[in-house]
Amino acid sequence: MRGSLWHLGQSITRRVAQADKKVAARRFFASEADLKKTVLYDFHVAHGGKMVPFAGWSMPIQYKDSIMDSTVNCRQNGSLFDVSHMCGLSLKGKDCVPFLEKLVIADVAGLAPGTGTLTVFTNEKGGAIDDSVITKVKDDHIYLVVNAGCRDKDLAHIEEHMKAFKSKGGDVSWHIHDERSLLALQGPLAAPVLQHLTKEDLSKLYFGEFRIMYINGALCFLTRTGYTGEDGFEISVPSENAVDLAKAILEKSGGKVRLTGLGARDSLRLEAGLCLYGNDMEQHITPVEAGLTWAIGKRRRAEGGFLGAEVILKQLEEGPSIRRVGFTSNGPPPRSHSEIQDEKGNNIGEITSGGFSPCLKKNIAMGYVKSGLHKAGTKAKILVRGKAYDGVVTKMPFVPTKYYKPS
Repeated sequence: MRGSLWHLGQSITRRVAQADKKVAARRFFASEADLKKTVLYDFHVAHGGKMVPFAGWSMPIQYKDSIMDSTVNCRQNGSLFDVSHMCGLSLKGKDCVPFLEKLVIADVAGLAPGTGTLTVFTNEKGGAIDDSVITKVKDDHIYLVVNAGCRDKDLAHIEEHMKAFKSKGGDVSWHIHDERSLLALQGPLAAPVLQHLTKEDLSKLYFGEFRIMYINGALCFLTRTGYTGEDGFEISVPSENAVDLAKAILEKSGGKVRLTGLGARDSLRLEAGLCLYGNDMEQHITPVEAGLTWAIGKRRRAEGGFLGAEVILKQLEEGPSIRRVGFTSNGPPPRSHSEIQDEKGNNIGEITSGGFSPCLKKNIAMGYVKSGLHKAGTKAKILVRGKAYDGVVTKMPFVPTKYYKPS
């Protein structure tokens, strides 16, 4: 989604505060009827969720608290997000691993059962079709989640290649998990709260690992992962059990874990230095340019065998011409498409995401600059509404990550 959700949330907050709430709600959310709704829609509205259109869905941008407070609460206590608009699917069959390896940069074969990784679906030119968290459940079962805004093109892409693969005798099939909902529980209270709802020992489940287990009486797919930089989980739950699970999580936390909307989700992922597809990654940006070289498996670098491998392997050898970097800056927060200049006023790149960091209390942004100008500490000028403000290339993540890993 183009433009910062944080900015959208701030403008909605300002305007709703300035106008009669009912009139404002009618004006902003007129297209509600055309939008898809998750099974938690009524639950969001009952809890004061401000619903906005996002990737064809009606989703909460925030609740009764501000985006600033909500972001800080996630890092201090915890957040519960409804991310059921995202698309979960399973690939099955004895050839599902070699099939998927034709489409992504990860060493899927090298994953141990019950573990996963972030990966990128690439096109023939090495550009990113989408990013996805994939999990090898077993050698003949892969579970993955793709972005809501990319669902149609991703599924068409996978289906087209699956037909060709099967026509040559490959054994692979798929199931799209439209019968399930997806909740993300993030923050320092995520594990202690979720532990109240399952008999499984969550202290033995580390970052990137996956288990199928009963949570609050429902059989769930649980992945220790997230999009905030905090410890946490993504929980795929049968849709008929989703509202009960959300209620149980909020109850067990004693009010400390709060329902959190897309506005805070955007500022949290930006603080964690994570890409938003459609802003920081697009069809013309390669994983190497996006700073995701670490996600290209060692064996894949040697063998290739995925779409666009020639382009990507060449970039690994010679270096890319542009690179994704972080920035801090003064003045108003940079926005998507803000021009980046060197100190002499020459164009060197463009901001792709930016906002005010609720946790650091300063402007943060990410964008692409010419290689050679990507080193931390490099000074730059960032244009906001036609005026240049001082910026400096800054290492990401801006806020240290707290993933739960073996000590």
